[in-house]
Amino acid sequence: MDANVGTRWRTAARLLGVLAGALLVVACQRSPQESPPGPPSSPMPRIAAATAVSPSAVPASSSPPAPTPPPPACGDTGDVLVFASPEHPWHGDSMRVVVVSDHLVDAEVRITAPDGAVTTVKERHGGPPYAWIATVDAPAVGAWHATFVRDAACGGASLATQDIPVGKRPGPVPGTPRTALWFTRAAWTPSLENLYSAWVEHMFDAPLDAAPSWNALHEVLRDRSRNFLIDHLGAAEDEQGVVVRPDCADLPYFLRAYFAYKLGLPFGWSRCSRGADGVPPVCGDFATSSNPFPPIDNKPQDPPAWGDPKRSGTWESNARRMGEFFRTTLADAVQSGAGRTPADDETGDYYPVSLSVETLRPGTIFADPYGHVLVVAKRIPQTATSGGVLLAVDGQPDGTVARKRFWRGNFLFAVDPALGAAGFKRFRTVLHDKMSGRWRHLANAELPDYSQEQYAGGVEGFYDRMDDVLSPAPLDPTQALLETIDALEEQVKTRVNSVDNGRKFLATGKAAADMPDGAKIFETTGDWEDFSTPSRDLRLLIAIDVARAIPARVARRPERYAMPAGKTPEEVRADLAARLTRELHGRKFKYVRTDGTDFELALQDVVDREALLEMAYNPNECVEARWGAPAGSDEALPCKGHAPAAQVTKMTAYRSWFHERKRPPR
Repeated sequence: MDANVGTRWRTAARLLGVLAGALLVVACQRSPQESPPGPPSSPMPRIAAATAVSPSAVPASSSPPAPTPPPPACGDTGDVLVFASPEHPWHGDSMRVVVVSDHLVDAEVRITAPDGAVTTVKERHGGPPYAWIATVDAPAVGAWHATFVRDAACGGASLATQDIPVGKRPGPVPGTPRTALWFTRAAWTPSLENLYSAWVEHMFDAPLDAAPSWNALHEVLRDRSRNFLIDHLGAAEDEQGVVVRPDCADLPYFLRAYFAYKLGLPFGWSRCSRGADGVPPVCGDFATSSNPFPPIDNKPQDPPAWGDPKRSGTWESNARRMGEFFRTTLADAVQSGAGRTPADDETGDYYPVSLSVETLRPGTIFADPYGHVLVVAKRIPQTATSGGVLLAVDGQPDGTVARKRFWRGNFLFAVDPALGAAGFKRFRTVLHDKMSGRWRHLANAELPDYSQEQYAGGVEGFYDRMDDVLSPAPLDPTQALLETIDALEEQVKTRVNSVDNGRKFLATGKAAADMPDGAKIFETTGDWEDFSTPSRDLRLLIAIDVARAIPARVARRPERYAMPAGKTPEEVRADLAARLTRELHGRKFKYVRTDGTDFELALQDVVDREALLEMAYNPNECVEARWGAPAGSDEALPCKGHAPAAQVTKMTAYRSWFHERKRPPR
């Protein structure tokens, strides 16, 4: 973060108050469909309580190794936070120690046990912010100390320290308020925003060549190797079997609410329109964790049964109450329109940011113009052999959560006031206004990284700028092509799972899923939402266009690429086009046909069938038709089911949206 932005953050922090009562130091309806489980996580270094040992080695890092070691990073750390979880560590549970810093520094965390044994944690995650994370299993009772120190090459100075008392038994658990979701015990600060980013990154981390996917968000939240806030409140709150199954619009809100609940931070959400008839989304009816059921149109709300202490025993269990809050109130209130409010709007929950390494940090959302929302999970810097990568996670209508990489085929962008403002955005800070006595969002002028920069250059300017941010050095043209094909292949393989869920739906013998009218095919509920793929297929068609266009794109921007010596841009374009053809023919995948047998296709088959894929999203069609199998072919033989004639008529009328790669306005 540059000095000006850092100063602005510290100025903004004065509005937010101070943190109290925690071990901190500052220096889309869901259904239980199956999908492949996530890969083993990269575990946090673990420390045995009885003896001092080095942290266990982690599996292969998702960041490609640099060919030569960089010079020591001995500069300013920016804000530093030392954090321990649970809130009151005790001998009967593991203790997690996390240190986060704004800026890149070569440093380590030294954890000292009551008997004086010292363990050093050197592995650094992320950036920015940067995090050092360790777990102490069954910590001994007594005074522990965590110290953050520079590496010897940078002088070895202490940067921050924290005393951590460990008790014999769990400490007090935060009480249950009568009218709020949880007691607000702290205020958002820049360091807590850094901790939120580090938490999101650690939750979804996996090797770059993996394709992690989870059946539901609660699978990640219950994973001790991923969630360093698990049971943070000391009430076994993550062991109550609470189901957390967000769709894409819910996911960022669910993550933010969970984090705020654990640390006693304020959280807010608004009810927004989706936008229609050329009018972008607008928001209102702001609710908060302290006042979850405010009056609407000056009329009091009747809280649901789970939220009424007079009617429900659920009220006495914070964990169960949070599960009901996620499942009903929050899921019903938020939707994708919240991510597309105009860039200068101040009533919504998000605000746009500039495009930079500092702002595109984990927890930032990306809202596309057509209703999809993703959450940034990790940035991997450019190396001498590969371009930089931005990874994000999204929720699907069937409840699965999966990770994707940034590229034009996954992150759709448009500059169209009628659709609202798409792009990268962050949550507005929620604070208690002492003047009015009410909870409110920070306004644009109070946000140090508020910016409309990403809209200034139009669509091409946006993608060009993202290329420059992720890979500031010139890219090898062939490597750029291969990474684009990798992303296309990833998108195709993700569709395999979604279409297979449709195959399983047909196999149940249920009645045909009702098909909505018009643009509602992209946003509805029930079986159509769970098993149709219009949004995914539209993105896939755009992805095919992007992959085909890479050779011409390189020729258009030769200054952006490390062009081979002695070759003209046109010669490079021709070489890339030939390599593209070879890669598309050589890369294979399989899908399961109606009769349960596997059938293999190449990426080239998908490209060749793009016209058929313009009408392949209907879950009432057999799986063979949804992959564009030619009628009468051996591939299509097992096909048994077809969409009703009335639905085929509708799809024919809507086909131009997919052919022109332009989702209709609402």
